[in-house]
Amino acid sequence: MKTWQLQAAKARLSELVKICNQEGPQMLSVHGEDKAVLISKNDYEKLIAKKPHLVDFLRASPLVGVKLELQRDTSLDRDIQL
Repeated sequence: MKTWQLQAAKARLSELVKICNQEGPQMLSVHGEDKAVLISKNDYEKLIAKKPHLVDFLRASPLVGVKLELQRDTSLDRDIQL
């Protein structure tokens, strides 16, 4: 991510917007300190897009319907090494 001084960003705003759309987010700094990030409209829309609920996400999994034969150790105590 390229960093732009705020003064340069203001002077070359249209170029900065084009670069942001082509190359991705651009950092803006004030007095050498990073203060803001300029992102494209597409990136912004991805950030604010409604995310599916976990249950819906899991139901859409390609593993839905796979039968697993799992066996659990039901004993109350187990020998472990400390």
